Amino acid sequence: MTTPAVSFEFFPPQNLAASFRLWDTVQTLAPLDPRFVSVTYGAGGTTRDLTRDAVATLHKSSGLNVAAHLTCVNASREETLAIARGFAEAGVKEIVALRGDPPKGAGGFVPHPEGFANSVELIEALAATGDFTIRVGAYPDPHPEAANAQADVDWLKAKLDAGATEALTQFFFEAETFLRFRDACAKAGIDKVITPGILPIENWKGAANFARRCGTKIPAWVEEAFEKAIRDDRHDLLATSLCTELCSNLLDEGVEALHFYTLNRPEMTRDVCHALGITPRVRLENVA
Repeated sequence: MTTPAVSFEFFPPQNLAASFRLWDTVQTLAPLDPRFVSVTYGAGGTTRDLTRDAVATLHKSSGLNVAAHLTCVNASREETLAIARGFAEAGVKEIVALRGDPPKGAGGFVPHPEGFANSVELIEALAATGDFTIRVGAYPDPHPEAANAQADVDWLKAKLDAGATEALTQFFFEAETFLRFRDACAKAGIDKVITPGILPIENWKGAANFARRCGTKIPAWVEEAFEKAIRDDRHDLLATSLCTELCSNLLDEGVEALHFYTLNRPEMTRDVCHALGITPRVRLENVA
């Protein structure tokens, strides 16, 4: 098993305590030398300003390669591209381009009257600037709005053809889910990198609810294992073991990079990385 490259996703902080939590997360994971870290947008673009501020701060203070999430939700084309220009002017050259989730309570995604209709249009506009490396999302389990699994593959190909260079997948529970998706993508002529998204499960109830909302299938054996582990007070031990095994199985199948959804809780991500042989290589400088 080869040692993989890693990347980490963070949430933007919404209060002072969360800001300290984010910085602690960065300090914990930066020594693992990630190839990039990303900062998310909230549903409906609700954390747009927070994301911009977190990205700028991390770029200036952490020494890490920072990628900003950018979505189409609740913004005109000009507003969205102005945000992108701001990232470029701040020296941030990486964007994770997504359609974005609709605001809470909305029935579904409705484009802004003067906005991008979908992620492909956003990617095309970002690629035309020549300023960014663009990554996109992918769905090993069918997206809730997709007609079928093949529709997800076809849409991913359209996003990559529009100018993206890499896909980061939604999380999943079994390696076979990703491997089947990777095979389907190869069959469709996709030759760009598809990096599996990994969710270390810090809280089973929260992870299960999130999985159901985003269409990730929960195998019965996983649900049963966590229910038993919670009864036996061994939740974290099980979660770390299953996550490490999942990553190991992926690496055995030729995967070269992993993208961790940290939820700003770095300890389990760090422990899994250590178990995979990813050892500290750099030290983050303290910021005055």
